[in-house]
Amino acid sequence: MPLDSSVIAALQQVSTATLTTILLKKGLRNVWMRGTKPLKPGQKRIVGPAFTLRFVPAREDLATPASWSSPISTRAAIEAMPEGVVAVVDAMGVKDAGIFGDILCARMARRNVAALVTDGVVRDVAGVLGTGLPVWCDGVAAPPSVAGLTFVAWQQPIGCGGVAVFPDDIVVVDDDGAVLIPAALLDAVLAEAPEQERMEAWIMEEVGRDVPLPGLYPMNAETKARYEAAKKGS
Repeated sequence: MPLDSSVIAALQQVSTATLTTILLKKGLRNVWMRGTKPLKPGQKRIVGPAFTLRFVPAREDLATPASWSSPISTRAAIEAMPEGVVAVVDAMGVKDAGIFGDILCARMARRNVAALVTDGVVRDVAGVLGTGLPVWCDGVAAPPSVAGLTFVAWQQPIGCGGVAVFPDDIVVVDDDGAVLIPAALLDAVLAEAPEQERMEAWIMEEVGRDVPLPGLYPMNAETKARYEAAKKGS
């Protein structure tokens, strides 16, 4: 299901660092996808439902250029992607086979896919950057996907960067990488995230005033009272 524009707007104001803190308080420690670094520094924060793709290790009879024409292929998966999704690809951390290159990324951009996130790598990096598709990955490699991987499925539960990702979970990406919000916890996160950002911004202001950290971060009762008073006065 597409995300409501108000949900996207709200989460675009919340850093992935803040989200990990909120989810940690709810008992979720493993929500940051390892190896998901912005291909181009300074990409804007992006929010979208996960559209999952899964690779397994290469098997010589299956991982061939001919497989690209199969009904079960990355090409077919891309054509199934709705507008606004974040494509999350389980490449098992393989770094010597590029899962997507410039042509596939260009098609995703044309289909208004919000971003590509993978614990693997991409190829044709200059061309990929030229498509304008925001990409988070673990680097680049010249060989194609079939040199090290076999594509097997889309819209199934996957593991990306050590995190369990289910279709339609919410993914937020920024310069710190990719963070997963379980779909069932979205409303709870939305209820807390803006306040967490406001509180941390106020704490930063206090640090700028040379306020010592003990009692400030985390707040003690006196600091909480000052913070509440400041909110009322703003």
